Amino acid sequence: MSDQAAPQPIRPSDAAGWFDLGPRDIWRDLESPDALTPPSTDSGTLANMKFSFSDAHQRLEKGGWAREVTNRELPSSQDVAGVNMALEPGAYRELHWHKEAEWGLMLVGNARVTSQDESGRFFIDDVVAGDLWNFEAGLPHSIQALDQGCEFLLVFSEPDFSENNTFLLSDWFIHTPQDVVAANFLKTPEEISPFPDKEKYIFPASVPGPFVCVVGPTHEVPVPAPFTLHMDTVPVIESEAGRVRIVDVNTFPAAKTISAAFVEIEPGGMRELHWHPKAAEWQYYIQGQARMGVFNSNGVARTFDYRAGDVGVVPFVAGHYVQNTGDETLIFVEIFKYPEYSDISARKWLAANPAQIVADHLNVTTEFVESLPLEEQPAPVVWYDPSKATSTQRDS
Repeated sequence: MSDQAAPQPIRPSDAAGWFDLGPRDIWRDLESPDALTPPSTDSGTLANMKFSFSDAHQRLEKGGWAREVTNRELPSSQDVAGVNMALEPGAYRELHWHKEAEWGLMLVGNARVTSQDESGRFFIDDVVAGDLWNFEAGLPHSIQALDQGCEFLLVFSEPDFSENNTFLLSDWFIHTPQDVVAANFLKTPEEISPFPDKEKYIFPASVPGPFVCVVGPTHEVPVPAPFTLHMDTVPVIESEAGRVRIVDVNTFPAAKTISAAFVEIEPGGMRELHWHPKAAEWQYYIQGQARMGVFNSNGVARTFDYRAGDVGVVPFVAGHYVQNTGDETLIFVEIFKYPEYSDISARKWLAANPAQIVADHLNVTTEFVESLPLEEQPAPVVWYDPSKATSTQRDS
């Protein structure tokens, strides 16, 4: 790219800034235009709220790979950590467990998950792109890719989690005297000699056939609250500029630690001004491009740009919005370390107040306040492009 075509840190609205004539990464500047030329409303010092999985270390294994974004990569993430993992057809994520809750989203392909609850009840299910699973802390589980292979997102309930510190079946047996392992399973040391002599973690295997319902040692049917959720069963909140699906303990009873909102925003739309009163927000961008503005009180505000594969963070109770800045549907997921989803809409908050109170605060007439929409149903995704807004939205 020529120097003449390169973006420059000069804000058109007020001509603030000057040319960048020194060493620079132009492609980074193109990816983050609001960092290079922030809007005039940005103010103060706010920590970085963005990290891309593309910048994370990739752990490569026979059969797949894994990479993670924790508070080591993104210190502003103080509630949860994320892992992006892929498995070739038939490959396993080894039988294991964690001291943290695991919330999973299938991004591409299909897989089979298994688990067992503390009562010995066994669970098995197949998941496809868009489906979820949840294993609370301490519950053993495995993931095996089916015929399409798979890629998925895992979210863990502690910010300093690491995929490299999980409790692996192979690792446990390797570090237990072999006579003890043999005695535990009523076998001889010779009979357990084929057991692995190093951890397996991710490893290749054959694609499995269809499963049948498995009955555990208690002779009960599988767990009463399924550990998976198929996204086509989740109600959709339709808005004019997009849609939202809420997944929390009310729609997914097995998920007792983590809740989420799946957001789709059409070009020209935005996730309205709002905040979350129960937990900080951790985001994963699945498709498209976005701009997010974050207000963190005391005149502190900063704008960030995101694209597919990025992780975003919003501090606890910080006001924010998310705009679709691309030409395709923006899809991302908001994740919270809290069992029930909640948010507070700036528009509904002001519309619900007595008109005179809001008028006195904003220096407007009571007629202006009374015209604000007070929907019975939430409208979390609205137009910011005036050419696409309906007359109702413009009048509001």
